[in-house]
Amino acid sequence: MSLLVVGSVAFDSVKTPFGEAEEVLGGSATYFSVAASFFTPVSLVAVVGEDFPDKDVQFLKSRKIDTSGLERAKGRTFRWKGEYGQQLNEAKTLDTQLNVLQTFWPKLPEKFKKTDIVFLGNIDPDLQREVLGQVEKPKLTALDTMNYWISSKKDSLVKTLKLVDILIINDGEARQLSGETNLVKAAQKIRAMGPKILIIKRGEYGALFFSKKSIFHAPAYPLENVFDPTGAGDSFAGGFMGWLAKTRKFDDANVRKAIIMGSVVASFNVEDFSLNRFKRLKYPEITARYKAFKRLTHFENL
Repeated sequence: MSLLVVGSVAFDSVKTPFGEAEEVLGGSATYFSVAASFFTPVSLVAVVGEDFPDKDVQFLKSRKIDTSGLERAKGRTFRWKGEYGQQLNEAKTLDTQLNVLQTFWPKLPEKFKKTDIVFLGNIDPDLQREVLGQVEKPKLTALDTMNYWISSKKDSLVKTLKLVDILIINDGEARQLSGETNLVKAAQKIRAMGPKILIIKRGEYGALFFSKKSIFHAPAYPLENVFDPTGAGDSFAGGFMGWLAKTRKFDDANVRKAIIMGSVVASFNVEDFSLNRFKRLKYPEITARYKAFKRLTHFENL
């Protein structure tokens, strides 16, 4: 099935206890697209500035990512600068320059409008609805959001949630959106807002899945080397949605597999800065780690 993502393409400057990287390729749609491309072709809609190098466009194209929806606008590309402490749980944002992203208004190429699966990255909920209005009868829709939109445009976000099948957010955002500290109660309130499926990302503690029929918890894959968590959540979403697009099944059992696959892909992303690990990653490594993950979580019946 065809997979469309709308989000940000950026330059990141990141510092962790293990090193730092300046002006490297990043952005939510970038991480999502590359992660999903291990399973299915991806259509990308985003905006970059006049300073965005052709080599990065060519890299995206080399990963079966259709960049005909990548708009080049007058000005500079979106930039983010952050720093992680020893815990690596959350980045401290040092600088954000929206640049061309500030006036971005997504316009889908005609060939993207018949997309089967749509993922709306972390952008203004008004823009997310604008994208949904341009797509003709998608089979599955999902979105991500963040604390900024929850606090500043909650009414608009709730309006958007009524239109999507899946919401993927972290535990802090789930508590903020629902007003509940308990994640089970939070999930009940959020699902009542519209999404049939809720995925709550919990970083090093894994992910939770809530649907009408079931609750599922997946741990994070244990790693010896974690260099840069930037893009881990977007990589998880890309692996998750990419697997659903590849397998064309949206039942609870396959969603559980997709969560594990998303976790596996994200576990590779954090092993290096930017998308460097993805550039070296081969599909057999993904399947091998998926099998290791299965062994890690397996236990016998009583």
